Amino acid sequence: MSKKTLAEIAKEMADIDIAILSTHTENGEIANRPMSNNGDVAYDGTSYYFSYEQARAVSDIQRNPKVALGFSSKAGLFSRGIYVAVEGTAELIRDKAAFRQHWTSDLDKWFDNGVDTPGIVLIKVTAKRATYWAGRDEGEVEL
Repeated sequence: MSKKTLAEIAKEMADIDIAILSTHTENGEIANRPMSNNGDVAYDGTSYYFSYEQARAVSDIQRNPKVALGFSSKAGLFSRGIYVAVEGTAELIRDKAAFRQHWTSDLDKWFDNGVDTPGIVLIKVTAKRATYWAGRDEGEVEL
């Protein structure tokens, strides 16, 4: 196993917008859904995603905050691409100041009234561990 730093992984993840967020359902099953970070991609071990309060992801997190994220970049002419699996803890934030800090205009198509849209919540995922695969190179970063 190779040993990449979080900064090296973050550089390779810079263009990844969509993550798969996995949560635990009420009966212990795993539920997955795509989430967009809306350009907030400076990865430091913490990710932010907007959702509606009534979404299953929110009720799952309220019950069990242990979550996983999956990221996959495209292989390009000069890169092999990277796959990253993150294990962490989710927190639900309902503070408009935090909404403003992570808001981008791309979110306007999902939330009609911006940060004042009724029923929105910010999901903050703090990573505990990240595992990566880039071609034959693979490893783990403890955070």
